[in-house]
Amino acid sequence: MTRHETDIVVIGGGTAGVVVAVRLAQRTELHVTLLEAGPSDEGNPLVLDYRRWMELLDSALVRNYEIAPQPFGNSAIRQSRAYVLGGCSSHNSVIAFVPLDADFDHWVRLGADGWSPHDVRPYYDRVLDTVPLMLPPSGSPYSQAFIAAAERAGYPTTDFRQWNGRDAAGWLWFNAKDTTRMSSSVAYLHARAVPLPNLTIEFETVAHALILNDHGECLGVRTSRGEYYASHEVVLACGAIGSPKLLLLSGIGPADHLRALGIPVRHELPGVGQNLVDHIEGVVIWETKTPVAHGDTQFWEAAVFARCDATSPWPEIMIHFGILPFDMHTRAAGFPTPEHGCSMTPNVTHPRSRGTLRLRSADPEVPPIIDPQYFTDPDGYDLQVMIEGIRVARAIAASEPLHSLLAAEVAPGSRGTTEEELRRYIAQTCNTVYHPAGTCRMGSPSDETAVVDPRLRVNGIERLRIADASIFPDMITVNPCITCMMIGERCADFILEDL
Repeated sequence: MTRHETDIVVIGGGTAGVVVAVRLAQRTELHVTLLEAGPSDEGNPLVLDYRRWMELLDSALVRNYEIAPQPFGNSAIRQSRAYVLGGCSSHNSVIAFVPLDADFDHWVRLGADGWSPHDVRPYYDRVLDTVPLMLPPSGSPYSQAFIAAAERAGYPTTDFRQWNGRDAAGWLWFNAKDTTRMSSSVAYLHARAVPLPNLTIEFETVAHALILNDHGECLGVRTSRGEYYASHEVVLACGAIGSPKLLLLSGIGPADHLRALGIPVRHELPGVGQNLVDHIEGVVIWETKTPVAHGDTQFWEAAVFARCDATSPWPEIMIHFGILPFDMHTRAAGFPTPEHGCSMTPNVTHPRSRGTLRLRSADPEVPPIIDPQYFTDPDGYDLQVMIEGIRVARAIAASEPLHSLLAAEVAPGSRGTTEEELRRYIAQTCNTVYHPAGTCRMGSPSDETAVVDPRLRVNGIERLRIADASIFPDMITVNPCITCMMIGERCADFILEDL
């Protein structure tokens, strides 16, 4: 097997991995090798034109992972992960948020010392100095009517870049410039006037297992294109599905699970693959009286945040407004799709249900078992929030000026009037916002269920860190793309400080 020598290996050229690699190469003379399982995004209009993001869902640049059968919920949900430079920042709908202070206060309470709002703010500033944001360039009249109707329904209009976390509605900010997505790869890498001479990117290089010695040190990684050895550190940035999968394949994780698959236990770490959390969403669809003009859009231009409990530190409901009938799961459940329509997708911002990721096989080519366990929290909180989200969506739709533009609610419509009918409807038609997180969660060094410490070092393994959404101690209120870039910035700093 071909052996490659470098100083730092970053496994995964996704939202955070690109940031880590570029910052390390930019600020040191060390040689950095970035391994990406997919191809480059450079020059590919399907990726770079953010308006085409929904086409990517069924493209060769995406892996649509099946989830395990759900005890309550839609087992047809697919977790869509990008296999292209930039990762999910090259695949998503470019919705850009800086989270609430309350999200990071919560992380600190969960053991993430040094991740307070004050600690992370400079790193968001770095991201936003690099990644340009913009408002929707043309703004659909339907989105404008949605924002005005939300204000009538009690959700004041706000600028989400200045948002204080109160219940509010407004236009979404995009990490984009004109019609070009500002993914981590575009903003951090392709926009550079001069290439970084000490950064090597290896495309279509699939990681199979980490290389560990007998002293608990990570030396590198075995891949489809040979072995890559790092003289300093290895950074794992394969996302909330890929990072725990690679740890497990390497013998790092729950011992009983590894033994059952015949994988030698190199280091028992019970938290690997636990604590899977995801933004679960519902959908309400209306037929509109006239065709909905799309213009230069990615179809989801506005949103509203709402509380169920006035004392909650964050809004428990986020509703994206879509200027299309979003029928991904409603059509299969027998609900009609109107020729002209719009949608609202209430999601649970801080779900309490927790799932797992496990290996199906010791073969690295075999997809893992992803079991989100949607709506299984013992108090039924997630389902009640979702039902309340549908009610909030209907209240906004009943308010002017949006109400006059709508012909009829078609999903759930008359088949979703009672609470029991809504429960059945949600179970049939719910979807993911594609925000899996938490499977290698960060916690205090004394927490036996934590996978990384607050400096992103894997507990019990030297010279190995993780930088992606898998380290979230808990879900954040908003779309996580910009936060993953922030994690990349922090990881690079941690490595530079230790060097």
